[in-house]
Amino acid sequence: MRFSKNARRAFILSAVLLSSAFSTTSWAQKPLVMGFSQVGAESEWRTANSNSIKDAAKKAGITLKFADAQQKQENQVKAIRSFIAQRVDVIAFSPVVESGWETVLREAKAAKIPVILTDRAVTVSDPSLFASFIGSDFVEEGRRAGRWLLERVKKMSNATINIVELQGTVGSAPALDRKSGFEQVIVVNPKLKIIRSQTGDFTRAKGKEVMEAFLKAQGKNIQVLYAHNDDMAIGAIQAIEEAGLKPGQDILVISIDGVKGAFEAMIAGKLNVTVECNPLLGPQLMQLAADVVAGKTVQKRITTLEGVFPAEVAVKEFPNRKY
Repeated sequence: MRFSKNARRAFILSAVLLSSAFSTTSWAQKPLVMGFSQVGAESEWRTANSNSIKDAAKKAGITLKFADAQQKQENQVKAIRSFIAQRVDVIAFSPVVESGWETVLREAKAAKIPVILTDRAVTVSDPSLFASFIGSDFVEEGRRAGRWLLERVKKMSNATINIVELQGTVGSAPALDRKSGFEQVIVVNPKLKIIRSQTGDFTRAKGKEVMEAFLKAQGKNIQVLYAHNDDMAIGAIQAIEEAGLKPGQDILVISIDGVKGAFEAMIAGKLNVTVECNPLLGPQLMQLAADVVAGKTVQKRITTLEGVFPAEVAVKEFPNRKY
């Protein structure tokens, strides 16, 4: 069968359009690829956070390239550069520290790959270097810890109430903000004095080690321990017990995160209060990533909803904990 010249042209044009349609459909069905750089696995909170992100990516059909930085900024920078080289659709990361990200974020922007911050913020001169931040208000967490203490000390007759503080990783957003928020609140009561403050690097082992040093230096002259996370508090509780003191009684113990280990410590009478910091950010992150890649307008800061759990509610609340 012979076709006229016009018929052949029409046939070729139809074939090209059909091929283009199939190509577009195939592109639309490609899974979104996310590069995610995690701080590490330093605590129960972080493990729950990583699991939430991995599970949510799987459920959302998102291809996740996950990198563990082992609490080193240089590892995160390498991971982000690797994601850029791989041309992922979106990069998300929980920064080890606040500063030092300008260069690599400019590289991501130049590659037209949007960046989402999770859990921790960064300090940059150009806010357009990241699309959005999703996580907790660390300053408010510190304030909540401080407010609980203000109420509690109303029952104490001490002329001076000495506080020791276990800070998180030096330079990290939660360490800076939780310290700031706590101090903003307790300053109204001149009896409350922070006599020692040192990093425990958010780990149980380091929390125990630093608390041992505090106890050695101050003896029994400590009334309150404020730990920037539950893992450090739990390590410190071991040090307090080994020193022959009763955590939760001889020394009030205040911490942040709200992991199961903290609730178990409260039920045992060894921890007085934990301020919640929700690690289950995975589902919100995947939705946010899809919206950002689709070009939708998103909020610059998305704050998670959280509460405060004193020891009195631990037994009732424990079965509801998911991390």
